[in-house]
Amino acid sequence: MRKDLAKNERLWHDWAMKPKRIVLYARVSTKDRGQDTANQLDQLREFCAKQDWTIVREYIDHVSGKTADKRPQFQAMMAAAARREFDLCLFWSLDRFSREGVLPTLKHLEQLTSYGVAWKSYTEQYFDSCGIFRDAVISIAATLAKQERLKISERTIAGLQRAKRQGRVGGRPRVVVDRERSEEHTSELQSLR
Repeated sequence: MRKDLAKNERLWHDWAMKPKRIVLYARVSTKDRGQDTANQLDQLREFCAKQDWTIVREYIDHVSGKTADKRPQFQAMMAAAARREFDLCLFWSLDRFSREGVLPTLKHLEQLTSYGVAWKSYTEQYFDSCGIFRDAVISIAATLAKQERLKISERTIAGLQRAKRQGRVGGRPRVVVDRERSEEHTSELQSLR
């Protein structure tokens, strides 16, 4: 019975600690093709209203999601997260959050978590740092990131082996040094002293 009481108290604590300040992140790849973030934002706003969450800011990028460096609103959101200006980042789907690959995306999510900021995908309920599958999802994502690192390593090694078979030498170009001329320069420098 005492165990159930502790569990109920914990549930009450979780409910009382629900996110209060929410930011929305939306992204489309390009401005040119008539793509718009309106569909994403409408659904995200409606979801927040149903949860009784307060949206404090919307971050919207109209650029490719391949690199975080070229997304000014994403960078601003991460900086605000570091300052704990919000409690939860809500995005429409993981591919709208980032298309950098598994490892960089996982690092962004881990960075938010390290700042004490939760994150949630609207269309993929299992991508939710507040949900019951949080640890399982992060473990799977970490495993996928590890596999991606291994694949990159394997591809690099295979490319180097192919280049070697073709007679190419990797690394920087070799510098040809004329020893006699080098010794002359050294003796000239010594005579200046």
